[in-house]
Amino acid sequence: MRSWIATAALMIALAGVPAAAQMMGGGHMHGQGGMGHDMSRMPGLQGENATPEESTELALMFRGFQTMTREVENLPNGIRTVTRSSDPQVMDALISHTVGMIDRVGRKDDPKIRIQSPTLDLFFLRGDRILSQIDVTEDGIVVIQTSDDPELVTALQVHAAEVTAMVEQGMHAVHTMMMQRAAN
Repeated sequence: MRSWIATAALMIALAGVPAAAQMMGGGHMHGQGGMGHDMSRMPGLQGENATPEESTELALMFRGFQTMTREVENLPNGIRTVTRSSDPQVMDALISHTVGMIDRVGRKDDPKIRIQSPTLDLFFLRGDRILSQIDVTEDGIVVIQTSDDPELVTALQVHAAEVTAMVEQGMHAVHTMMMQRAAN
């Protein structure tokens, strides 16, 4: 224990407080009062099969989550969502991300993002069984997704609620969901 403390003190003295704090936090620079994330790096948004552009879009949306709003209607066979942002850059990223991920689901091409919800696993296995309609309107991006597969309908509705939580709470929602999964 003492050697760890001595090493930390030496890192602070030699490398400067920000670099040492970053290393001591396992790569997570926590913000005010130890809360939050180093939003500039966000390694959890990278994936085994994700492009750098996709990870950048996710980071932009998480940084700008306060600018977003979302409405979800559960349908008997799926969902209807309307998502918008008051920030044009976040809205552009939202549209690109939504279109890109729905295309990936249809091709069963899982990006394997590190923080990805397990509900998406079913989408990438049975993506050809989801019918998706996307409309970009003045009101936002409207997505209707339906399926005849009851398990997919449930997964669509669960994922819609997860995305809504992320829109409302940002990365905090991801942490909460990951802790809940770990506890089960």
